[in-house]
Amino acid sequence: MKRREVVFLVDVDNTLLDNDRVVADMRRRLEHDIGAEAERRYWEIFEQLRTEMGYADYLGALQRYRLERPRDVGVFRASLFLTNYPFANRLYPQSLDVIEHLGQWGEVVILSDGDVVFQPRKVERSGLMDAVDGRVLIYVHKEEELDDVEQRYPASHYVVIDDKVRLLAAIKRHWGTRVTTIFPRQGHYAHDLADLAKYPEPDIAVERIGALLELDFHTLRSASRSAEPARP
Repeated sequence: MKRREVVFLVDVDNTLLDNDRVVADMRRRLEHDIGAEAERRYWEIFEQLRTEMGYADYLGALQRYRLERPRDVGVFRASLFLTNYPFANRLYPQSLDVIEHLGQWGEVVILSDGDVVFQPRKVERSGLMDAVDGRVLIYVHKEEELDDVEQRYPASHYVVIDDKVRLLAAIKRHWGTRVTTIFPRQGHYAHDLADLAKYPEPDIAVERIGALLELDFHTLRSASRSAEPARP
């Protein structure tokens, strides 16, 4: 497979798409469809499942909730709400412009974590799958699958854009100066003070994804630094 000069690996949740708003909408809808007490139970199950599986599984949590309360017909309305959610309405401003902007220098690939049903649905219905011409990779733990990423999209240099400093630090340790890590300060993970204090600063930080439109390829390529150990 031909080795590219650069490949851009871009996260979805709270990087291109405002997933915090999606979750807020889900909370309101679940409370409406199944009631406040049941809605709280759903999120308890969700967190249990995330601990077990290592990723967010919204539909899986709904299925497990149904096993506990098989006569709750509101669960069907909630399921339809989730599977038909208008994710395109939750893209951050200029997200698609950023994909086009980066695409002038190299291939842009969606690199996400998630389940095998809901996350691909999100990527498709948001319009992101079409925006990257179907180049979508979804893993359970993407920072553990970088060898597979490199086999599928070999490149001399990578640019990774993600809202989690923990993941950016892990990717930097793997690729070193072969990767430029970019941190958009969006969503609740990006403001987790414990993570911000624990992990090294990414190569580039921006306040919003649209700010990448102001950066040229030389800036993105040359910003890469060597990996630093996590802070104690």
